[in-house]
Amino acid sequence: MTHIPPAIVWFRQDLRLQDHPALLAAIGQDRPVVAVYGLDDASPGIWALGGAARWWLHHSLLSLDAALRRCGGALVLRRGQACHVLPALVAETGATEVHAGRMHEPWARTADAATADALRAVGASLTLHRTATLFDLDQVRTKTGGIYGVYTPFARTCRALTPDAPLPPPERLHGPTLKSDRLEDWDLLPTKRDWSAGFRETWQVGENAAHTRLAAFLEKAVHGYDTGRNIPGRPGTSMLSAHLHWGELSPRQVWQTARAAAKQTGEGMEVFLSEILWREFAAYLLWHNPHMPEQPLRPAFTALPVRRVADELQAWRHGRTGVPIVDAGMRQLWQLGWMHNRVRMIAASFLVKHMLAPWQEGEAWFWDTLVDADLASNSASWQWIAGCGIDSQPFFRVFNPVSQGEKFDPDGAYVRQFVPELARLPDAVLHAPWLADAGTLAKAGIVLGETYPRPIVDLAQGRDRALAAYRDTVKRAA
Repeated sequence: MTHIPPAIVWFRQDLRLQDHPALLAAIGQDRPVVAVYGLDDASPGIWALGGAARWWLHHSLLSLDAALRRCGGALVLRRGQACHVLPALVAETGATEVHAGRMHEPWARTADAATADALRAVGASLTLHRTATLFDLDQVRTKTGGIYGVYTPFARTCRALTPDAPLPPPERLHGPTLKSDRLEDWDLLPTKRDWSAGFRETWQVGENAAHTRLAAFLEKAVHGYDTGRNIPGRPGTSMLSAHLHWGELSPRQVWQTARAAAKQTGEGMEVFLSEILWREFAAYLLWHNPHMPEQPLRPAFTALPVRRVADELQAWRHGRTGVPIVDAGMRQLWQLGWMHNRVRMIAASFLVKHMLAPWQEGEAWFWDTLVDADLASNSASWQWIAGCGIDSQPFFRVFNPVSQGEKFDPDGAYVRQFVPELARLPDAVLHAPWLADAGTLAKAGIVLGETYPRPIVDLAQGRDRALAAYRDTVKRAA
């Protein structure tokens, strides 16, 4: 009987069995498969996985291994750079093909080139497949063949295209038994202090959990998503971002499932699909602008004066700014590894405009604390709020966190949940406790500056300072 060498499937940000082109290509005609995940902390440099993302990865790898075992396979864990790990696996197994999902992060593209060269040197090939986006990011072009820089025409073009149908999962897997690292030895979970209690209470991780969450969202919350997505005190969002980032669910699975339900859901569904396309646009921007995580896409903003005040930055990180809606968001982020998107915008605007801090400081903190930390979405969104991206809100649009809180958290449910020391304040002053009279504060058990901080920045002065800095920057660039 002819020996068929195994093929290697290199799992990355596609930790699932369904709709996995790389996996199905590796299997071919019942070919043996080696499923491997490599933990590479070196290649990403400053974009190595943050603490919250590592927590999610640990549980997602457990889930993927269990799914592979149910099909007759297993997940091999190896630590190191792919250009070393994969050629070693080729030598162990005799494999001549490696299949993987394409990543759009700049460091990953560099690593892919090095890995392809290293595999070629040992007589093997690397084939990359589209597992993380709806469309080929090189193929979505303007009518003149250019690159889109604005979301709306990009989304219009994407809506006119038809994503490929999702692929079925493999029925059966087989392959050689190989030595694997122990997941526990990777220390992906907190070691010195367990800060993940809120994570465990909030998240179910893995492919099955992703499908369960999608189904629940399409059954209920999507019906009012166009308005409900902006109310952080209510369960009005999909909370699918981490599942999508880690590839426990593919974007075309979401697209197809949502499209199938669209006739019954109306405007909420259309807004939800627009959010899926925004995620696609962020990946597209990063693919065509690899410097986006570090440098503003509008070069003039490189000269924008910024303030680096350590005490203020620490207060922002830990939800002690004295501005309730901002503090609620930052505490939600710390407790759950996730923040409601409307509040992400408010908290980010406060940092880059009222505080006039560099947007990269916020990007770095979100990178470490979000379970859904995605380099494309994170950097595109921070550049959007900072006004320095290709398609951004104007810098002179400064969110007023008080009016934003009053508009989107009118009953104070969100602030009271995450800033409980303010729970007894009446709605009228909940979002601006510094405006409350002494009697109201006393009745609520609040001593400003002690039980809850005074604002670290005067909102009016902070806004004026930001606008002045912007005007000066524009003048110098003219």
